[in-house]
Order: sequence, then C-alpha cells, then structure tokens
Amino acid sequence: MVLEGDLLWQPSPERVARSRMTVFLDRHGFASYDDCWQWSIAQPGRFWAALAADFDVRWHAAPGEPLAVDSMPGAVWFPGGTLNYAEHALRAPGGVVFACEDGRAVELTADELRARVASVAAGLRELGVGRGDRVAALLPNCPEAVVGFLATASIGATWSSCSPDFGATGVADRFTQITPTVLLTVDGYRYNGRAVDVRATVETLRGRLPGLRATVLLPYLDPAAVLEGALAWSDLEAETAELVFEPVAFDHPLWILYSSGTTGLPKPIVQGHGGILLEHLKALALHSDLGPDDRFFWFTTTGWMMWNYLVSGLLVGATIVLYDGSPGHPDMGALWRLAERLGVTYFGTSAPYIQACMNADVRPRDLADLSGVHTVGSTGAPLPPEGFAWVLDAVGDDLLVASVSGGTDLCTAIVGSCPVLPVHAGELQCRLLGAAVAAYDAAGRPLVDELGELVITRPMPSMPVRFWGDDDGSRLREAYFATYPGVWRHGDWIRITPRGTCVIYGRSDSTLNRGGVRMGTAEFYRVVEALPGVDDSLVVDVGDRLLLFVVGNVDDDLRAAIRDACRRELSPRHVPDAIEAVAAVPRTVNGKKCEVPVKRILSGVPVDQAVSEGAMANPEALATFVAMAASGQAR
Repeated sequence: MVLEGDLLWQPSPERVARSRMTVFLDRHGFASYDDCWQWSIAQPGRFWAALAADFDVRWHAAPGEPLAVDSMPGAVWFPGGTLNYAEHALRAPGGVVFACEDGRAVELTADELRARVASVAAGLRELGVGRGDRVAALLPNCPEAVVGFLATASIGATWSSCSPDFGATGVADRFTQITPTVLLTVDGYRYNGRAVDVRATVETLRGRLPGLRATVLLPYLDPAAVLEGALAWSDLEAETAELVFEPVAFDHPLWILYSSGTTGLPKPIVQGHGGILLEHLKALALHSDLGPDDRFFWFTTTGWMMWNYLVSGLLVGATIVLYDGSPGHPDMGALWRLAERLGVTYFGTSAPYIQACMNADVRPRDLADLSGVHTVGSTGAPLPPEGFAWVLDAVGDDLLVASVSGGTDLCTAIVGSCPVLPVHAGELQCRLLGAAVAAYDAAGRPLVDELGELVITRPMPSMPVRFWGDDDGSRLREAYFATYPGVWRHGDWIRITPRGTCVIYGRSDSTLNRGGVRMGTAEFYRVVEALPGVDDSLVVDVGDRLLLFVVGNVDDDLRAAIRDACRRELSPRHVPDAIEAVAAVPRTVNGKKCEVPVKRILSGVPVDQAVSEGAMANPEALATFVAMAASGQAR
C-alpha cells in the first residue's frame, strides 16, 4: 500500500540535464531549485525581468522598473512597457491538433494558424471591435475558439468564453456583467454520443446583451445551421489579411475569467497581457518542460481556466491538442487512445478523471502505446497517493506525475511540478518560481509541516488586474485580502513539508471542524472513496453533525466499513453521524464538488440563495438536499 510521502519517482540525470529548468538554473548561477525559488520570491522584480529577457519578450515600448510598486493589492509591473500576448503565441512554431468524439479531426500548422487569426482579426475590425472591447464566445474546445481568442488579443480587445454546455442562466450570469460587443457561438455540440442544440440558449442570451453589435455563428452541429440576424463564421474569416499586433500596456485586459459562481454571481476576473505571458512562459517552459518537440494536451472545456493555460502552450512552441467530447465515450480508454493517435507528450487531465479510471480498472498502457508521454498532469482536486501510484503503474514507469494546484484567480499553478525534483506520493513537488506560497495560522503566523491557510506573500504578475465593474476595488480586496491585510488568501488548506513539498487538503471554506480538530475534505474523500462500493461522495459539517452522502450501493455493511475506515485512518471524531445514499454528487460545470452550497442548503438557506444553478453541471442533484432540509433530516 502506498503511503503519503513515499518516494515514487526520480528524474534520470539525463532528463535533469536536458530540462529547460536546468538551463535556467545554470544561466543564473543556482546550484539547486530551492536556491532559485528563494531568490525569485526575495527579488521578484529581478526574477521576472530575468525571465522576460531569457524568453526574448518583445517590447514595443521599453518598460521601466520591473516592479515599480511592490504591494498587494496594487502592484505595478513593468510600467511604460507595451507588448502583445498574441504576437508571442504566433511567433513560435507550434500548431493546433483537434479531435472530436464524433470523429472529426483538424490539424493547423503554425502558418495556417497565423493566416486564420489574421483573417478573423480583420473580420472583427470590420464589425467595429477595437482596443478594450469585449468579445464573448460560446464555443467548444475547437480550433475556431483558439483562432477567435488570438484574433481578439491581437487587436487589443478582451476575450471571455463559456462552454456551450453551460445553461442559459450560467452564461448570462457571466456575459451580462461584461457588456460584450460581439458574440461568437455555435449552433450546438455533441457529448457522450448525444447532439445538443443551443440556439435557444443563444437567443435568450442575445436578448440580455443590449450592447451587442453582432453575433457570429459557427455551424458545428449542423453544417447548414443558421441563426436569424447572425453572421456566418465563414464570412467573418473570408478576408485574407496581414497579421498586425496592437501594442498594449502590460496590464491591459487580455481575458476575463470567472469564479465558479456557485454561491452568487461569478466574479469576472481580469488578467493582463504581460502578466499572463510571463507567468505561462515560466509555468509551461520551466515547470512543465514543454517546447517545440511537444504535443501538449489537457482535457478541458472553454469554460475552465485550463483551456486558457492549454492555449498558452503555443507561447513555448508546443503544438496544442484539443479534444471536444466526453472523456468516457465510448469508454474510459478514449483519451488514452487519443494520446497515442495524436502523439501527445504531455497528458493533462483532472484528479477525478484519474480516480474514475482507477475505479473502472482501466490500464491505459494496455490500451495504447504511451511511450511518447513524458508527463501526466493532474489538477481540479487533490490527487491522493494512490492516484500517483496508479499513474506510474498503469500508464508508464518513467513519468513525471505533475499534480498541480492554483486556480482561476491566477490562471496558473502556484504549487506543482518541477522536472528536476523527485515525486513523493500525495505531495506536490514544490512551490513554483515566483510564487511566495506559505501556510498561515489564524493569527497570520507561518507554519511548517502543519495545516494552514494557503497564502501568497509577494505579488505575482498574473494576479487579477481587477474584477470587471469593481471600480473601487472593494470586491477584489474582500475576495483576497480581507483576512490578512497585504497578503493574498487563496482559500485552500495546505501543509508545506520540511523538504518543501506541498499537500493540498481542499477548500478552507468547506473544512470539517470536529471538536477543534480541523480536516480538509480531500483527506476524507481519500479514505471513503477507496472503499469498494463507493462511486462518489460528498461530506459536509452542519452544526454539530458530520454528514456523508454516498453514490453507490449503500447498505449496513458499507456504512459499517465507512465508519471503521474513518475511525482507523482519520480519527474517531471524523466518523460520520449519518451516511445517506444519493443518486449523484452536485458538481460545478468544471467538475468540482458543491460542498459549500450543500452545506448552506442543509443549514436552511433557500436554494436560490445558496447556489446559482446556472453554475452547476447537474442542478437536479440538489433536490435530495432541498428535501432533506425541508424535512429537518439534517438537523
């Protein structure tokens, strides 16, 4: 049995020597990764300036001091400098490879990508889109989404996307906050073998966007699809044009991402051209060891920040691999066979997907030739030690298991992988360069090898420029800086080990507090979901009761096994007071468990105040908890 902290993998001397991280460490005279990390957080201005120089960032106007104002919030990076993210993405040799679950496939070379971006940029200009305007996209993970984003960025406009599987309310909750000028959309999409027409959603959405000048329809489900008053995508892209890049300030809005929005309107998070450019160059080239020889894949939709992160693979010269469809169609081997077929070298996915493969007894190495894969990335939830071991057993023997954690707020990982460091079961290898991550107690004192609040103590350039519409900055300060003034509170529980590795224990706002003993929900799920008969679970602490909800064959024997495992592997205080069967665990559209909304519902908060159903993948799953609250069963 694998235990947390067990050494599972070490990079070979040859792999260390040829890594881009080693090149960076040697160039700047560091003997170890930790020495470089200490420098990067002690001297953030010098570190980020060195990174910009090493990666030949193209400035249209030269910047001043790298970090002119060193504070949070309100840091000022590279004042006076102008640049353009899209220029850097399109100067590299990487292209786009696309596959859909229905069998469609497209490959774009770097030159073809540049030509299509230039044409769409010209089309957007003809529609009146210019610097600072917002382009909203209801598009699947397809080449046109990448083309549309890069075209938008190239002209200095601001991109914002949602996946077409979002409900009408979920899309409207996001796009109505940013008053887009143009809406890019599809007629529908396919998922798990089923065709879904979204034109009714689009019509509803257009009625709620009074500032909209144009809608562009990409016929995706039906080649003959039309939408009244909409311009065809082929017309948007009809003109042959030259690539032109609008020089913009370092913090000029590149895109608007959204928080989950499960307990209120999603926060519209604005990130800048320069901050994302530098952060993703660092994370993808140095920490992910990606370059022109790589094919970079991450299973995602356009509604998750990992899509933006995936597209940034172009910055480091990698070819990005897009997939649209269900990861389990026609079976759980689909993505692994895709990896072989498309030559994927970096396979990115989520911890729940790895857990699903484990539960289904899938052995990817028996289904596909994965010898070209050098890294398996995992995010979205903590990966338990068993998940690390499964990757190295079932996928490949010599793989970097890159479990990473960060989030939409920064559009990057802040703790995660490093190609020159070993992998320990259940532990993230390091704090990333430039990320001054610490664990704090309630009084703001740093902790070592103890559970604490994950905080960031120095500015990072990809921190939000602002929230859209938050003119006085009050929402941003409340979101990140109200608990520890001048220090970013991320909202996760973390333990930083004496060797510098990290363990994430879940969201700190869904902590289980039993008799003063705090525990992250990730620890709980690791124990419960390892038991035969448990397909999924959700745990909440309501008042003085610990309630566990299980998807599976819940009988007296399973209840006894769960209680015994919790008592033995967690603590007697963390034995559930009640174990109930449910048909499904409520999840967000990005697959995260809705612990806080369920806790609020069971505490008596009306469902419309406890959760925004438009942010959920399966809002019908809430009915069980609403009924339980009404009956008083939770109390």
